[in-house]
Amino acid sequence: MTWCNDSNDVQTIERTSPVPSNSSSVNIAQRHKESLLRSCPSCGHQIKCQDQARIHDLPGLPAGVKFDPTDQELLEHLEGKVKCDARKLHPLIDEFIPTIEGENGICYTHPEKLPGVSKDGLVRHFFHRPSKAYTTGTRKRRKVHTDAEGGETRWHKTGKTRPVLVSGKVKGYKKILVLYTNYGKQRKPEKTNWVMHQYHLGNNEEEKDGELVISKVFYQTQPRQCGSSMKDSSLQN
Repeated sequence: MTWCNDSNDVQTIERTSPVPSNSSSVNIAQRHKESLLRSCPSCGHQIKCQDQARIHDLPGLPAGVKFDPTDQELLEHLEGKVKCDARKLHPLIDEFIPTIEGENGICYTHPEKLPGVSKDGLVRHFFHRPSKAYTTGTRKRRKVHTDAEGGETRWHKTGKTRPVLVSGKVKGYKKILVLYTNYGKQRKPEKTNWVMHQYHLGNNEEEKDGELVISKVFYQTQPRQCGSSMKDSSLQN
């Protein structure tokens, strides 16, 4: 993929000068500025990177272009990340698919608080590692938080875990999760418009504890055909 349209475009492309030998002359602001630069894979120019909310404003991308990989392409990005394979891992992939860990992770944070996520209907992608809900068993943590009155917000899997095929062979699996609120304390759960598609590599339908996965998170802006309660018989923990 070509990122820079014109190497003379000084408004969007910067050439950085070598760091002076006297490191004390480089202030914190300059180091921070350099940390936000990435090399264009086509011409080597330095490109200013931005947060994921403005990732589609990267220089060289015409209006209307968006990051919308297929299921197979997402697994290719995941494989490159897991294996640290420079041939498969795009040099700017971390700008499009950031990694979130621990207490900042998907299963600890409400989706609207994740970096770059909003209710505009656009899809955001993340690398993360699911963890077990309990020390024993295989059930994954899905609970986002519990309020003071005991109500919960949690992700629930809906439908079947489906294989993702590449050249006729299983490359990995995809599962769909929906966010529910007011779950627990005999409350009637309410289905929200927040949706997550989670992908993992391998031949097993369930990802391993701590395994790196890739997910896309979005707010479903189109009206749903089903009701907002837990009547969906395919809903799973």
